[in-house]
Amino acid sequence: MNFDLSEDEAMLKALGERVVQDRYCGDMRRAYLDQPCGFSPENWALLGELGLIAALGSRASDEAAFGPDAIVTLFEAFGRGLVVEPLIENVLLAARLFDTVAGQELSAEWRDALLAGSKRIALAHAEPRSRPGRLWLETRAEAVDGGMRVTGTKNCVPAGAGVDGFIVTARAAGTAGSTEGVALLFIAAETSGLTPTPWRMADGSAALRLDLDGAFVPQSCVLSGGITEIEQAQTMANLARGAEALGIMERLFADTLDYLRTREQFGTKIGSFQAIQHRMAAQYAVLEQTRGLLNLAVVSYGSRDFARNVAGLRAFMGAASINLGHEMIQFHGGMGVTDELAIGHGHKRLLVLSRWPDDQGSALDKFAGIAA
Repeated sequence: MNFDLSEDEAMLKALGERVVQDRYCGDMRRAYLDQPCGFSPENWALLGELGLIAALGSRASDEAAFGPDAIVTLFEAFGRGLVVEPLIENVLLAARLFDTVAGQELSAEWRDALLAGSKRIALAHAEPRSRPGRLWLETRAEAVDGGMRVTGTKNCVPAGAGVDGFIVTARAAGTAGSTEGVALLFIAAETSGLTPTPWRMADGSAALRLDLDGAFVPQSCVLSGGITEIEQAQTMANLARGAEALGIMERLFADTLDYLRTREQFGTKIGSFQAIQHRMAAQYAVLEQTRGLLNLAVVSYGSRDFARNVAGLRAFMGAASINLGHEMIQFHGGMGVTDELAIGHGHKRLLVLSRWPDDQGSALDKFAGIAA
């Protein structure tokens, strides 16, 4: 059962749906993904003008920042529209984390541009030998005169193509700005010693492999905090991922329901077949279960159960969303995986959302309190 939306949430939902209606008709989405950065710069500028980037990127303690209810409302609407602009990775995760851990000098230089959307940054944390939900860092930061030098490889930086800077994690025991032996470092994209290699994720979005070969980081770009701050930022980002996934699942279900009501086989609407009705009813129950877990996470915000409930949402959604996508594709037959229909596009996005930044098993470990 759905909670009644407040007036502000209803306006935000309508705004998200209007953006989708105006900017995502016809073949526009495929054209956006074909851009080198994997999305439309014009759409990004529009989101900045609307104030959505500023509200998502501000630190959680800021009065202007979106809370979990607004985040869920917006990303569910964007999920239904299959929006490709990387608001989660570049803004809700990276920009909000930056706003929390950057020093005064660095914040004064970058904050306004990040919240306006004129600049983008990405979190570079995952490494080739790391496992989902586990802390494994081989990137090293060595203290030198005036700052640090960083060497290592970050093999998966989602939405990293074309960004202006990176928040990089590295092992730097005993240095200022590190906790638990992990330092957060801000590195501008034009810094010498960075080698970005773009590649495409399963949903067509543009990611990077980032190789660091002695890149120099001045002391002013050594951030406060460490893994704890990243986990807090990822929890809110995972809530948004869950809301986006629910929106996509709703879209796939609605499109398939329309198809079953019109497609005929042997002179009969295939939606009248009892076996298909049972399978659709089962997937409708999955949608309601997902919404229930999402609502539980939202209402627990501010309590110690918030992170656990978000992990529970991801643990359920990981398998449930992929199974729903498989069912909707099967009902469409071969058409379900073509570029002409939203079914295949939505399923590819669900593949990424269910496995990044951790998989179902890792999320279940966090929910059970046994994550390493």
